[in-house]
Amino acid sequence: MRVDLLSHTPDGEKLIAAAAKLCYSKSGVADLLEDMTDDAASGFLSMLTEIGHVSPVEHVTLTFGVEGVSRSLTHQLVRHRLASYSQQSQRYVKLDAFEYIVPPAIIEDPDLADIFTRSMQEQQAAYDQLVEGLLPKNTQKYLQRGFSEKEAKARAEKDSLEDARYVFPNACETKIIFTMNVRSLLHFITLRTCNRAQWEIRGLALEVHRLAAEAFPVLFQNAGPRCLHGPCPEGRMSCGRQEEVRAFFAERRQAHA
Repeated sequence: MRVDLLSHTPDGEKLIAAAAKLCYSKSGVADLLEDMTDDAASGFLSMLTEIGHVSPVEHVTLTFGVEGVSRSLTHQLVRHRLASYSQQSQRYVKLDAFEYIVPPAIIEDPDLADIFTRSMQEQQAAYDQLVEGLLPKNTQKYLQRGFSEKEAKARAEKDSLEDARYVFPNACETKIIFTMNVRSLLHFITLRTCNRAQWEIRGLALEVHRLAAEAFPVLFQNAGPRCLHGPCPEGRMSCGRQEEVRAFFAERRQAHA
């Protein structure tokens, strides 16, 4: 897995502090931004967090580029609806030798890893055969509609890939760029850094948290699963490792302080 912070709102913490302060000030927007020092912004953001005034953080966004993850992960990621996503298409990109993600529990067992690998190879072979079998009939369809041979082949390949991709597994590697505002990102981190989250998206959430905290240390200083700030809400389903989780995120906070 590779996660990169591609872009974020410049001077985001100052912007949020100014936006929040505007609600209670007679000053103009330009004056608020000009007078907003780093220390003032930090103090104001801490106060916002304490009183639960979180709507101003929606003014700031972060954009991440993610590679080396499975379709299983992105199916979970896009459920976070207040975001923008751009994902590599299996309709337009031909996967001649698709990469795939292997769960750690399977990698640890050579026999299971062999079963998994053979399954991936069989699905690649099926995909190749389906594309090859669909191309002639789809090409002929477009030739009969009056398209040139070049255009007919191009359209036929797209249609063939579109249908053949149905054999690909959830393990199929994909790439995605996503943008979230800070409020949505904090919610994502809260849910997906929990030990009960699925292992792959938890790995993504931890990396997103690290990068976000480097960019905006005050905004993300208290980010993490719910058990950081109270009892675990999972009840009998709790991982039972609350102290370990708190120590991990406390160490992260110190690193970004």
